[in-house]
Amino acid sequence: MLRFILSFFGAIFTAVTLALAAVALSIGAIFFVYGRDLPSHESLAQYTPPTISRIYSGEGHIIDEFAQERRLFMPADEIPDLVKQAFISAEDKNFYTHKGYDARGMVAAAIDAVKTRGRDVRGASTITQQVMKNFLLGGERKAERKIKEIILATRLEETLSKDKILELYLNEIFLGQNSYGVAAAAQTYFNKTLGELAPHEAAFLASLPKAPSDYHPVRRKERLIQRRNFVLREMAENGYITQAAYDSEVQMPLRSVQNGDFESFKTALPPRDYFTDEIRRQLSVDFGEEQFFSGGMTVRATIEPEMQVDAALALRRGLEKYDRGRGIWNGTGKTIPAEALVSEASWREALAEVNVPRDIVLNGRWSPAVVLEVGKTDARIGIEAVDEDEDGHWIPAKDVQWARKRLKNGKLGNKARVAGDLLEVGEVVLVRTMTADNDGSFIRWTLRQVPEVQGGFMAMDVNTGRVIAMQGGFSYQHSVFNRATQAQRQPGSSFKPFVYASALDSGYTPATIVIDAPIEVNTPQGLWRPRNSSNKFYGPTPLRTGIEQSRNLMTIRLAQEVGMDVIADYAERFGVYDNMGQFLANSLGSEETTLFKMVAAYAMFANGGERVEPTLVDRVQDRYGKTIYRHDKRECVDCGDASIAAGASPVIISNRERVMNAITAYQLTSMMKGVVDRGTAKGTVNLSVPVAGKTGTTNEARDVWFVGFTSNIVAGCYIGFDQPRPLGKGAYGGSMCGPVFQEFMEKATAKYGGGPFRVPPGGHFIKIDRFTGARLSDDADGENVVAEYFRDGEEPVFGITFDGGFAMGSNLPLFDDVGTAGREVTTSTGKKAVVGPKASFGSVSSGGLY
Repeated sequence: MLRFILSFFGAIFTAVTLALAAVALSIGAIFFVYGRDLPSHESLAQYTPPTISRIYSGEGHIIDEFAQERRLFMPADEIPDLVKQAFISAEDKNFYTHKGYDARGMVAAAIDAVKTRGRDVRGASTITQQVMKNFLLGGERKAERKIKEIILATRLEETLSKDKILELYLNEIFLGQNSYGVAAAAQTYFNKTLGELAPHEAAFLASLPKAPSDYHPVRRKERLIQRRNFVLREMAENGYITQAAYDSEVQMPLRSVQNGDFESFKTALPPRDYFTDEIRRQLSVDFGEEQFFSGGMTVRATIEPEMQVDAALALRRGLEKYDRGRGIWNGTGKTIPAEALVSEASWREALAEVNVPRDIVLNGRWSPAVVLEVGKTDARIGIEAVDEDEDGHWIPAKDVQWARKRLKNGKLGNKARVAGDLLEVGEVVLVRTMTADNDGSFIRWTLRQVPEVQGGFMAMDVNTGRVIAMQGGFSYQHSVFNRATQAQRQPGSSFKPFVYASALDSGYTPATIVIDAPIEVNTPQGLWRPRNSSNKFYGPTPLRTGIEQSRNLMTIRLAQEVGMDVIADYAERFGVYDNMGQFLANSLGSEETTLFKMVAAYAMFANGGERVEPTLVDRVQDRYGKTIYRHDKRECVDCGDASIAAGASPVIISNRERVMNAITAYQLTSMMKGVVDRGTAKGTVNLSVPVAGKTGTTNEARDVWFVGFTSNIVAGCYIGFDQPRPLGKGAYGGSMCGPVFQEFMEKATAKYGGGPFRVPPGGHFIKIDRFTGARLSDDADGENVVAEYFRDGEEPVFGITFDGGFAMGSNLPLFDDVGTAGREVTTSTGKKAVVGPKASFGSVSSGGLY
């Protein structure tokens, strides 16, 4: 009997042992099979999560940020214990004791799931397993993935420390609202740093990993409160907070940015504009889009914030002035349906959803509004973010009488007399306050619109290439297309300085005489007869007067004399074109380029002929603070010398390439100063410091330009329709872009100053008559006398004229009879002589393509 009992239990023991062995072998086989060809967990030791790239002003203020996943990386030792404890309590209370997976935790999670019917339970996966899922395996819900997850988790625990695993987890997890990682989430939900979080706020964040959309702080507020309180209870049970702290924290209301309890961190950021978006565009090319959006770069921009504001205001004012002068109402083109206008709450909600620009400031901030009622003469409007008053807000009849509405057939209607002639109920418009000039008191609301005409403006330091301001259009939110860098436009006469520069370097002087007379050129398209903007021609004229008055015919003859190949080489050397076409019409600026390139090229005139590379960025650092780009590559010889006397500057060696002779640069600058003093920019540009520049107006005034500079700042403007078409009568570079330049540069010179243009060594001054080129005595003076700078050792020969070798039709006179009276001047020998009549240059114009 005993033998039988022993035999029976022996059989059972054998069977159990064999079964356990079979199970163990089966489990081992499963883990062996799934453990092969798994992703390498060792790569996580070098893992660098995608983080936000931020752009800072020179003063160190954040002005923009870019990210595909909004993440702020925080090392483990900088994450407060309170935050770590909250997540451990919510997700993995045995984190510091298990080896990658937690069998007891899985059983406890299952029991809790039964008890609460799936509500407010900790996850069954450990934090280590979640790291494996997030980084290497994905979120596929299969037993196979779970097995791989456990295998990799155990391997990872052998490779990385607990804190490093927790660091990966807390920086990688998605917590809703496009926030990845705890640092970004704290900023998104509370506008706080991690160190500023209270226990209930840390528990708030720790409630989100399970399913952020299911715990939205506004739409799912009650559910989030329950989950938050569960996390607080776990923290108390784990000894991370006291019972008293728990009792206090669970009573705290659920507050968040989304609920309006805190200001959003975005309020500290200025609206995105053309400057920072251009940085994004350029750095995405230089470093790659993926690296820029996820590399955690720190970018120090060259922008001067107050100058950027001034640039935007100046360009907007110029564009609006032209638009109001046209007198055409375009509006926003957006409407709100009638059913949404039945109550203030409904129209406000509908208006908030309308995509119209909200970044415009010009004589006050422009606000979106909706027309609620059209009366007999006026119209009542509802204005975004402005409370309704007892009488309502109204647009009176006199505010619309400047405009005509474009009819459905494309024609323009009659000039508006009452508000209803322009406005309809439900129409979305832009408005601003009209205030009294003397005390700024409110007068009424006035209609505004984004002009159909557009333009660009840019300003930079002539010595360093640092772009201090850039405005690529009227409103970034209306159109992100940057017309300063992306718009290819004809520069018109603003290109002429490059023709004259090539001539001056080829042996010509500012006193060289070129014939201003009709030209006929046979082309495959037929006979080309270019002309001056004034439709007149003036006979033999010095180069100086040719550029001051923007003479097209002189420029063409000069281009023919010098050679278009030489001019093209100059334009390419200065970066205006990559490969310029060698056609005579291009000497008048018919080939397209960008404002960005033109302003950078003019900077080389201003700084004496040295190459300067324009930049929007001073420095770029990677996520570890290592500098990976620095714009200024000049060498400072004694910057570290502490013995430099107070008030003295260290020696800085410029290693820039010289692109033109310094004397040529000064001669050209002097001639372009004449453009401002008495030429095509006279009357619109008038600064307190010396300024030089050149206007530009293309054929039919499709583009108008002015690019100018002081001794330290260069700035340029162009205005035109995005689909080029004539701007109309009276549109010139001097009259439209000149005032924009003037308004900005008044502020710039007040900040940066300016002085006389530096005269380079190696030359001497000779006085000449600027209309005839005749040499005058050293003591000659008068409005027609100008001191020209000539190279030492090159005694100029006066009296030679150049015609470019053009033959003219027999019926074309050499020059128009534009005056009859000669004038007496003093010659170089001291004798008196009568020279030709003073030309009448007609109205201010800038030449162009004819």
